[in-house]
Amino acid sequence: MNRVRVRFAPSPTGSLHIGGARTAVFNWLYARHTGGDFLLRIEDTDPERSRGELVQVILEDLRWLGMESDEPIVYQSDRLEVYRQLAQELVERGAAYRDYTSSDELEQLRAQACARGEISFQFRADRAKLHDVEAKDEPYAIRFLSPDDDIIFTDGVHGEVRFRGGALDDFVLLRRDGSPTYHLSVVADDRDMDITDVIRGDDHISNTPKQLLIYRAMGWTPPRFAHVPLILGPDKKRLSKRHGATSVGEYRETGYLPEAVFNFIAFLGWSPGKGDKEILTRRELIELFSVEGVNRSSAVFDESKLLWMNGEYLRKMPAAELAKALKPHLNDSVDMAYLEKVATLLQLRLRMPSEIRELGDYFFHDPEQWDEKGRAQHWSDSAFPRHLSDYIRGLEAHDDFRADSLEADLRARCETWGISAAQMIHPLRLALTGRTASPGLFELMEILGKPVVVRRLKRALAEL
Repeated sequence: MNRVRVRFAPSPTGSLHIGGARTAVFNWLYARHTGGDFLLRIEDTDPERSRGELVQVILEDLRWLGMESDEPIVYQSDRLEVYRQLAQELVERGAAYRDYTSSDELEQLRAQACARGEISFQFRADRAKLHDVEAKDEPYAIRFLSPDDDIIFTDGVHGEVRFRGGALDDFVLLRRDGSPTYHLSVVADDRDMDITDVIRGDDHISNTPKQLLIYRAMGWTPPRFAHVPLILGPDKKRLSKRHGATSVGEYRETGYLPEAVFNFIAFLGWSPGKGDKEILTRRELIELFSVEGVNRSSAVFDESKLLWMNGEYLRKMPAAELAKALKPHLNDSVDMAYLEKVATLLQLRLRMPSEIRELGDYFFHDPEQWDEKGRAQHWSDSAFPRHLSDYIRGLEAHDDFRADSLEADLRARCETWGISAAQMIHPLRLALTGRTASPGLFELMEILGKPVVVRRLKRALAEL
């Protein structure tokens, strides 16, 4: 078996959407699993729709996901002459012909087909008269001479696929302006790049018979094809902007971790086939990936699952890395050593780095107000107001501000006062955070430090 060579071939007409990213991920995993090559090709032959700046955006998104081409990137715009030569060779071989039909004439033919009640217009030249067409000094398109026999191929996902030959029109290879169509350029590129396997979306499966015909006409061995189902939104309709963010860049800017997004995308229409483990390292994904594991049914994009995965990855991050991920969502003046301590305490609660602003605001600012229900529940207990002043004085004299020492001190004081520790712990949490829920009180106090704790408790005492 030849060394596996796969490609991802985006068009720079928009950002890298989730569907395209899934195609790239499947190709990359297959290349790594088989010890093959992952290549990139930019399909930029449409000058009206292609935008050069989007190429860099797409490449940056791929790099963010950890995927780069194993060889220099191929740009179709550099290969226009290759496509023209291939089209002319197909004419010389009798597999294609020059079509001088004008745009106006094509429109008339379409209108006539519509008047006859035909669902779609298919252009097929009169085979008996093709040899009588004389060369003219005017623009022409080059069309493939489609056969009448069926085209059958084995798809890596769908198994045997059959297309009725007579249903294919004489599809255009080269337009009147000399620009190539997708069918011509993709075959030329895959042939010259020695691509062995084409893994792409289901929306391309109808293109495959046309491309196979070109391979057949040239006497070339085609690559193996595998068409993966589309990605649907939660409403089971094709994923689009109405479902929310659909591009990799949007998730990157929101603060999702690339490892989580990659892991999530890998499971969009693929399953390792054993166990129910969904958090897999890249090494595990490479080891387990196979085309046979790709589902025939469409994948459903569930952003809540991506959010859950992101939280799982955040929980596994070392404190220093997590602090770096949190820093862009906070004031630039935040000390990194302090932020690492905060990150460690909040790590189990975070699903997104941006949540640090809401979940942990009390680590960076004194609470502006206290939860009303919490005040009614915890501050109305006479034990807290009665003992808070003594507790503050004790803290001011307490030199060991570690969590275990702070806990032992409070519990000893509560025993002396004849009250339960809970009668002080809950109202103290409210005083320090403004909330009724937070990480462990004593760990929280240790990170805040004595000056901040004493200041906030004095303010609560004044409020009481």
